[in-house]
Amino acid sequence: MKKRKISTEKILLFLLVLLAILGPVLSPYTYDGQDVTARNLGMSWIHWFGTDKFGRDLFTRVCCGIRLSLLIGAISAMICGGIGTLIGGAAGYIGGKTDLVLSELMNILSAVPSLLYIILIQLAFHPGMGSVILGFCVAGWVDLARLFRAETMRQKEMEYCMAAKMMGVSSFRIIGKYILPNARQLLKVQMLLLVPKAIFTEAFLSFLGIGIAAPQASLGTLIQDAKAQITLYPLQMVYPVVILILLFLSLQGIITKEQRL
Repeated sequence: MKKRKISTEKILLFLLVLLAILGPVLSPYTYDGQDVTARNLGMSWIHWFGTDKFGRDLFTRVCCGIRLSLLIGAISAMICGGIGTLIGGAAGYIGGKTDLVLSELMNILSAVPSLLYIILIQLAFHPGMGSVILGFCVAGWVDLARLFRAETMRQKEMEYCMAAKMMGVSSFRIIGKYILPNARQLLKVQMLLLVPKAIFTEAFLSFLGIGIAAPQASLGTLIQDAKAQITLYPLQMVYPVVILILLFLSLQGIITKEQRL
């Protein structure tokens, strides 16, 4: 019996998740705690990543930034996955006018850039994690729904689905017992793709100053805060940028391997 090897990408992601969970708990500092006597300090045993211009501990803020980014990615993926599966399944299985209406809805939502939805919601509501997730989920489910719609239309014509229907098995049971299990890998890959997409969207908006509101720490806000002092204190930008790259590399590596299955 072959032992399954744990990939480097999964180990890296596990370490980042561990850092996000344990870092803020074990640190004696808070993400928003300021100390005017300890501004822009370098690396030390007291402040592992140094401090920013407000005297806030950068290690704690980076850990909180990882946690916030992962939460946004995971929650957005779950919500979009649920909506996309429901709408895509309904459109593909019921067909007819239902398919026409839902397909038109997908076309309308996808015609507008997703960033625009997020920016509008950020302007309408208080900037924060909730508004970023809400804005992303307005149209983030469309690609998954289209793919699951096509898969559902293909699966419902298969012999086992036709036989189950002739035997009087309910539509919900056919979808749950036959269609969803056979589309599991497709849905898994599409939901995984949504995680880095949501993380990048938040980081990009926060870097522009319209994402997560201060003093909350996200990887995007950390990069935005460090931008003004990059020539004097370049390491303040290096930490969140490196972490963001590692986060993307680990997620992309996992997605690539899942796509090959």
